[in-house]
Amino acid sequence: MADPVDVLDFWLGEIGPAGWYVGSPEIDDACAVRFGEDWQALHDGGLEHWVEGTVATLAYLVIADQFARNIHRGQALAFATDAQARAAARAALEAGWDLGAPEPERQFFYMPFEHSEDPADQALAVRLMEERMASDPELALHARAHAEIIRRFGRFPFRNAALGRDSTPEEAAFLATGGYGAVVREMKG
Repeated sequence: MADPVDVLDFWLGEIGPAGWYVGSPEIDDACAVRFGEDWQALHDGGLEHWVEGTVATLAYLVIADQFARNIHRGQALAFATDAQARAAARAALEAGWDLGAPEPERQFFYMPFEHSEDPADQALAVRLMEERMASDPELALHARAHAEIIRRFGRFPFRNAALGRDSTPEEAAFLATGGYGAVVREMKG
């Protein structure tokens, strides 16, 4: 089992911003090999004691929200710890722990809301990215793109296959014409 520093050294240092959103098989495998047991422990409720302070909560969020997607890419388990991530992120916001993290690391306190299919969480993600990650307007753009998809469909169509949900004709057309990337390009104008 890793500790919070191990998680952050790997994610913030070894992988870093250049690899955070790449989604390569190499990064996915590295997350699974090094932190698969930690994700399972979090999933089973065994890492709740990490939700205390900036550093440990950030590590918890990286496992629950980021590693989950890397370790279980294309599977329903990729989203299995989302509720735990949102709960930890809410606790961090209430305590102000997010503000103890520098940018760009601070974004991981807000990503659980951006990954939610709840419109209120989407609005919160947009506000937080705009206000607390102002040095990187791309982050707010991506938050607005997620919110727009939820506004249009009430869910993320690109999760349908993994979650065993049938796509509507509108969702299928959205996916066939570029999906998320098309929304981002459209918003960039």
